[in-house]
Amino acid sequence: MKSKIYIAFFALVVLSVACQKADFESSYADPSKITATTVEKQFTGFLNANKWYVLPDYWNYFVVLRTSLQRWNQAVGWVNSDNQYIPPSAGLGDRWNNYYGFLAQYRELEKVIGRGEEVDKKDRRIYMIAATIYLYDHTQRVIDLHGDIPFSTAALLSTNGGDYEKSYAKYDGAEAIYAKMLDDLKALADELTTLTVSPGILVGFKTQDFLNKGDVTAWKRYCNSLRLRMLTRVSGVASLQGRVNTEIASILADPTRYPVVSNNAQNIQINVYDLNTDIHSKNFRSGLEDWDGNVAGQKMIDHMKTSADPRLRVMFEPGLNAAGEYKGLDPLLDASAQTALVAGGTLSLYNRSTMSRNQFFPGIVITASEVSLLMAEYYLKANNDAQAKAAYENAIKQSVEFYYNVSKLSNDATTPAPTATNDTEINSYITSAAVNWATNTDKLNLIATQKWIHFNVVQPVDLWSEIRRLDLPKFTFRDDPANTQKQPPVRWFYPTSESIYNPTNYTTVSGKDNLATRIFWDVK
Repeated sequence: MKSKIYIAFFALVVLSVACQKADFESSYADPSKITATTVEKQFTGFLNANKWYVLPDYWNYFVVLRTSLQRWNQAVGWVNSDNQYIPPSAGLGDRWNNYYGFLAQYRELEKVIGRGEEVDKKDRRIYMIAATIYLYDHTQRVIDLHGDIPFSTAALLSTNGGDYEKSYAKYDGAEAIYAKMLDDLKALADELTTLTVSPGILVGFKTQDFLNKGDVTAWKRYCNSLRLRMLTRVSGVASLQGRVNTEIASILADPTRYPVVSNNAQNIQINVYDLNTDIHSKNFRSGLEDWDGNVAGQKMIDHMKTSADPRLRVMFEPGLNAAGEYKGLDPLLDASAQTALVAGGTLSLYNRSTMSRNQFFPGIVITASEVSLLMAEYYLKANNDAQAKAAYENAIKQSVEFYYNVSKLSNDATTPAPTATNDTEINSYITSAAVNWATNTDKLNLIATQKWIHFNVVQPVDLWSEIRRLDLPKFTFRDDPANTQKQPPVRWFYPTSESIYNPTNYTTVSGKDNLATRIFWDVK
């Protein structure tokens, strides 16, 4: 579809939760002067507001992720440097501001729908349901980075009639927001089982929805898969374990009522169809490759080589001077030795044709492999070894298929197309010593390792959350002698704009605003 159809949206604002009055005035349109919009256009504007944090884009990969999560996840190899465990201020500030602009779009959608007649609200209910699912997905990620955030009273400048003082937002507790989101998602999942969308509304929804293309069943899968992710994320919190077990069991016991993403054809992702539209992955190349951001890490390469992982050749390529050998960068070496290795051309890179130069690389939200790994963890903890094993092995197969499918989308020929895999090769990997479910006692580590490989640089925020939650896989890092933060942190700071422009509300969380305060679900 043409971008003018996709992006025919009501251009609102990039609204930070708390910013100076001048910022409000320059970036947020006067509510009395804004152009009229429609539910349909506003919904697309809402989806569009954070697309560059879903599709792989330059700013997110180069400014936000390159010096932070990619390294702390050991998804890449990097040259050690001073202050490498301090989150980049420009990156975290931009991601924060983007989220609140995105939230402002959601608030405006609420307003637009609220102004309609009751019959119109009912007809267009699918727009509000879909928007809420998508909002909660990204709200989870912001919480998982920072902890407590402004939410219930955030992004309400337009709703408050342009009253700046009234619009400075209080911080809500992270656990309380999670609880609300889980409550709402359960209610939405139930509502979707009986919701009917009229043919006329569905035509418009299919046009405006560039995530799931108006497929209501896909939104059902998204909702329930997101519930699985969120419930699993809080599964170590003692006060929530009863709820977690009950709700996950309910979802998995009734796939008709609560369908989840179960194969790669059902993955929740933004697909790229036409490079002449605003939906593309053209900037993935610079974002990942600039300043050697696509160098492979030693731990991942060694694991994949030892186990003969069929994803190795599709996810990575040997260095130019490596004579076909796969080799990753050791994070414990000193900077001079690392620099020499990077310059020598013997280190492996993320496969450029599959990944960074693949202009059709989709914006990943939730994949079948992730869902299967969530199921494997649940069944493991429920002492259902047979189902845990089945889900775990299915996740591996789905991940292999995913990366070979993505490779086929590529319009780049920098590296030769990888040799196709087959069932024999995949099964050999599954039964290899480091991967075999039956012969390994630390089965949770098996699951965590597969999440790490599958997510790699594609889902870095989810990966960092899972690494912190499980404390798996185990990583070693070189201490940073230049800073009191010697090792990777357990959360991000709040952007400095919060203490400057939202000081009253910020004081309620300032005591937690350090790199050592764990997110509430991080209890290991």
